[in-house]
Amino acid sequence: MAAIENKKRRLSDETSYTENGEKTFKTPEKRVSFVKLVGPGEDVKRWGVDEVAHYLRLQGFEQFEKCFQESRITGRGFLYLTDSHLKELGISSLADRLELLSCIHQLWQNCSENMKVFNDPIHGHFELHPLLVQIIDTPQFQRLRNIKQLGGTYFVFPGGSHNRFEHSLGVGYLAGCLVKTLQERQPELKIDQRDVLCVQIAGLCHDLGHGPYSHMFDGRFMPLARPELDWKHEMASVKMFEHLISSNDLEEVMKDFGLKLPEDLIFIKEQIAGPIHMSDGTHSTKDNCLWPYSGRTEEKSFLYEVVANKRTGIDVDKWDYFARDCHHLGIKNNFDHQRFLKFARVCTVGNKKHICTRDKEVADLYDMFHTRNCLHRRAYQHKVGNIIETMMTEAFLKADPYILIEGKHGKKHTISTAIDDMEAYTKLTDSVFEQILYSSSEELAEARAILHKVLCRKLYKCVGQTQPKENIKIQKHEYKKLAAEVAASEPHTPPDVRLTADDFIVDIILLDYGMKEQNPINNVNFYCKDDPSRAIKIRKNQVSQLLPEKFAEQIIRVYCKKTDEVSFEAAKKYFVHWCFKKDFTKPKDVDLVAPELTPLKASWYDQEDDSNQQFSEHGHHTPRPKKTLFQQ
Repeated sequence: MAAIENKKRRLSDETSYTENGEKTFKTPEKRVSFVKLVGPGEDVKRWGVDEVAHYLRLQGFEQFEKCFQESRITGRGFLYLTDSHLKELGISSLADRLELLSCIHQLWQNCSENMKVFNDPIHGHFELHPLLVQIIDTPQFQRLRNIKQLGGTYFVFPGGSHNRFEHSLGVGYLAGCLVKTLQERQPELKIDQRDVLCVQIAGLCHDLGHGPYSHMFDGRFMPLARPELDWKHEMASVKMFEHLISSNDLEEVMKDFGLKLPEDLIFIKEQIAGPIHMSDGTHSTKDNCLWPYSGRTEEKSFLYEVVANKRTGIDVDKWDYFARDCHHLGIKNNFDHQRFLKFARVCTVGNKKHICTRDKEVADLYDMFHTRNCLHRRAYQHKVGNIIETMMTEAFLKADPYILIEGKHGKKHTISTAIDDMEAYTKLTDSVFEQILYSSSEELAEARAILHKVLCRKLYKCVGQTQPKENIKIQKHEYKKLAAEVAASEPHTPPDVRLTADDFIVDIILLDYGMKEQNPINNVNFYCKDDPSRAIKIRKNQVSQLLPEKFAEQIIRVYCKKTDEVSFEAAKKYFVHWCFKKDFTKPKDVDLVAPELTPLKASWYDQEDDSNQQFSEHGHHTPRPKKTLFQQ
């Protein structure tokens, strides 16, 4: 009855009369939608206090108008409010805070000011925030256009011509996809716009520190050029990020977009290179130690697993390079990151929060790491690509003292010392290859000759490949003496040519699932459909009996610099004898490598070998060859 009276009262309020006494009706005032306020061209950040209050009233938050007006909250401040800010404003109800944060998130989605659209062959069309666009449009980031993603592998795979620039855009985009998915799926995580921006910036800038030809520079060149340094490109990425921000005056821009400095800068750098260790050494990444990060608290520990996941290796960096590299190399990618996004959620494990996935996805994660292993075997560690990078490294080392790059205050740096000055390092890209190749300087003659051989495919030849026996590993400090060991392994029947240590290159390749000897899936947390809040572990024997028993191995490749037929045949004999003395596995095609030696070491033949040697393809018995001098 009361409802009917209220309806009549509203109707009478909307009724009026003309001068002649005729009844007329007034159309009710149309309610303004917040979408209209943030339509095309509307800049929410320009809202004053009154516009913010009006928006709250339209959204049904009239009770909070006064506290927002008293605190003088404008549009810019409103967009960057977090849960803690709302508490400070006196909004005690969690439900009200979550609803307000949802409205803020909607504003961000509808406010497309300066959002830039990128057309990517892997991820299609995607938008990036204007702050990210300003970072992209700097010399320090644009430098990545001239650094090959796959280094020397491009000389083997004609399609592998893509650069760090497009990979970095992809990682920045995927970082936003993952963190926004978690934000929408689990509002209780209190992921705010600052978190989203910081994670995206970290994804965008994680590879700023790569040198010429990417991993060739930090994996081969720098350890030889400056062996006293334990230098990684992640360290240079942090330094280059700092240089990018300061030299382009982006601190104030970041503040304008709601970032809190220096806290958010620290958070971004920690995502790229890990914890910033204190001088007293108290910080550690172990679960049972103090929280090692200062950019975000343990409540948001999962944010450190988006760009570079130190726990499991499952991160958006891998998602992009799996998809991108497979696309350009012509190799099938067995992992679909879009499916992972559908099942990603955060669960509490101990006192930390980690990104988890559904239990049924465990087999797909094994496929992901198998894809990584295939990419290394078939492309990244290709025997021709590796020797090309080795030759390029030799050329760069010979050219190092003579290539001078101007840095800060006009100081000159070489290739290897440019990492000490980000102004100089910004100018160091793949172009150094052509700088050496097209030079006329006498000092660069040796380096120039090596690079000319690379272009003309006059490469050092691969003598053979072997492996250490099970549970035996060649240590890093032993690498330098391996070439001398091969040269000292002269066969008992001297070959026609004597070779020295300078004629050999021994390349040690480490293949694993990303965490050395460990199974990375053992560190992954899963959840079940029936209880999505509880994290569980799934062991290998629960998945399949056909999974790998070991997750790391070493491969030993030996190359000979002398490429004439006589020297190469001699090098094969040295190599076989060395493998025999070191008790390595049987080299590939060993019978063809040195047929007159044919070492019949027992461990080099398994049951199948024995059966193959005893019977020909027609079933006739074939006697085993006599023992050589190696066994006598």
